[in-house]
Amino acid sequence: MEQAIPGEQPGILSENPYLCGWTMGVCEILSPEQVSVATEAEGLVRTKAEALRRLAALLAQGTTKVHPEEIERVLVEREQLQSTGVGLNVAIPHGTIDRIERLLGALLLCPSGIDFDAIDNAPAKILFAVIGPKGATGEHLKLLARVSRLFRSQDFRDKLLRAPDGKRAFDLMVEEESRTTGGGR
Repeated sequence: MEQAIPGEQPGILSENPYLCGWTMGVCEILSPEQVSVATEAEGLVRTKAEALRRLAALLAQGTTKVHPEEIERVLVEREQLQSTGVGLNVAIPHGTIDRIERLLGALLLCPSGIDFDAIDNAPAKILFAVIGPKGATGEHLKLLARVSRLFRSQDFRDKLLRAPDGKRAFDLMVEEESRTTGGGR
């Protein structure tokens, strides 16, 4: 249920998710162009640094306000604090940049796995990056939790890792989010 915008007349509804308490879906911050599979066709990824660089480039496709190098710097700085490798072959690199107006997501699949200093020491194969505005901490955290829940299913992770390309991986994300949360596009 939407809430009125603070300071506005009662009955005027907000379309701003940061004001109305609405939880943004994973697939609402993602597009097929922001999903990639580390293959010969789309470009192999062998290290954590290469993965963060690819994710930054994918995230930058969702905004004209920030260059990939700045996004990469933010992701690297966050990784230096503590690895975002959450286990079960999943990593969720994330950060904030003040000039970004909305949350952005990118998905990189590395079927061979890369060392990501994960809490379970398993290689990361599914990397979902999120970058957002500094003022949207609550929505940022809710989205990170939603991403984490989406990847709990071993069957879904296995299916996703069999995707031949970014377009198919995106379609699988939309299907799974719709199935598990009623969300998606």
